[in-house]
Amino acid sequence: MVASPLPSVDSLLRNDAAAVLIERFGRPATVGALRETLAALRAERAFPVSSPAIFDRAADALACRFAASQLPVFNLTGTVLHTNLGRAPLPPEAAAAAEQALRSATTLEYNLETGRRGERDDQVRRLLRTLTGAEDATVVNNNAAAVLLILNTLALAKEVPVSRGELIEIGGSFRMPEIMARAGAKLVEVGTTNRTHSRDFEAAIGPDTALLMRVHQANFVQSGFTAAVHPAQLAEIAHAAGLPMVEDLGSGSLADLARWGLPHEPMPQASLAAGADLVCFSGDKLLGGPQAGLIVGRAGLIRQLNRNPLKRALRLDKGRLAALEAVLRLYLDPDRLAGRLPTLRLLTRPEPDIRAAAERIAPAISAWLPGSLVSIESCRSQIGSGALPADLLPSAAVTVRGSEVDQLAARLRRLPRPVIGRIAEGRVWLDCRCLELGDEPAFVTQLYTHCQARAS
Repeated sequence: MVASPLPSVDSLLRNDAAAVLIERFGRPATVGALRETLAALRAERAFPVSSPAIFDRAADALACRFAASQLPVFNLTGTVLHTNLGRAPLPPEAAAAAEQALRSATTLEYNLETGRRGERDDQVRRLLRTLTGAEDATVVNNNAAAVLLILNTLALAKEVPVSRGELIEIGGSFRMPEIMARAGAKLVEVGTTNRTHSRDFEAAIGPDTALLMRVHQANFVQSGFTAAVHPAQLAEIAHAAGLPMVEDLGSGSLADLARWGLPHEPMPQASLAAGADLVCFSGDKLLGGPQAGLIVGRAGLIRQLNRNPLKRALRLDKGRLAALEAVLRLYLDPDRLAGRLPTLRLLTRPEPDIRAAAERIAPAISAWLPGSLVSIESCRSQIGSGALPADLLPSAAVTVRGSEVDQLAARLRRLPRPVIGRIAEGRVWLDCRCLELGDEPAFVTQLYTHCQARAS
């Protein structure tokens, strides 16, 4: 019998290096990685090979297997609410509340006064009633789920007229007609793409109509020869026919952004005041909280939603409920909101402060990328996640011009804490709006650390 040119798994496991891997990753994973490494080496006919080389390869495989899939990154894309980067950053109070809730048993559905089962949404419902003036409220895991729950509860196998100009598609190929179909509702398109009138809704109402729906054009803008039915008009038409009116606000904002010099975004308070019976909106966009779908409106309709078995399937876990509650409490003190809510703080950050940040980090980028042309340029940030798509915010960026901008962007993404920018005009743009003062030392340190490693 010809001896194998590679060591056996048993002999490798007697090595001190194996003990190190077992201590870190566990015996089953270590044994599996060693077997896979040996199999790969046989297939490659890569022998002779030393035991240290085998352990190095197995250790790399184990490190990849056990590495977290979500890594913190520097968001220098210029999009504050970047869907692919997790949307709204949570305030410290919300992150701490979520951690505390997740680390121990809580009063999630337990009433301390009665010693019996309670309702998990109660505190959030109270806060939403206070902040919006609604009769009642409920929450689910995102705004798409909110739309699904509303339509499945109130319009199952019935008709829902919607303006053709509001049949939106958002990220991830989410289309309003498709979510309506999944909810079991029958879409009735009214009006035209650019113009819809009151008479279009009035003509669409029939014996099978369940409700009238308005969808905020959150991620695009229509201009020119256009017309739309105001929420108050639509509510009046619905109520005259004995129907509820539902408004999907998409991003949603509980505070008037115009107070801080930002473009106005429709608020659920205004929709309810205009006569909407239910309003739904997101928690992780302009609200600045965790992913959630918030529904406010008439108490009777909210009760129907909560009785739907889908509500349990779509409910929030205790961590996100705790985080959402902490964020909503910040809105009780609007005078300090801009300083305490990261989303609002980033959106209202003055351009001179952003430019100063760009000037502070530019030398580190130049040192890390010798031979590249590094400069500071004015640019425009966007809010993101479909909110106020036509409104851009003055900002400043460090730009890097090189022979291969795709490779430059890739090198930035491979840093220990990846740096995510954008490519335009033959340059990598690093918009500094979301690089706050407390993040700058870590940003600069990792660049200079790599410079030193390269020099040595």
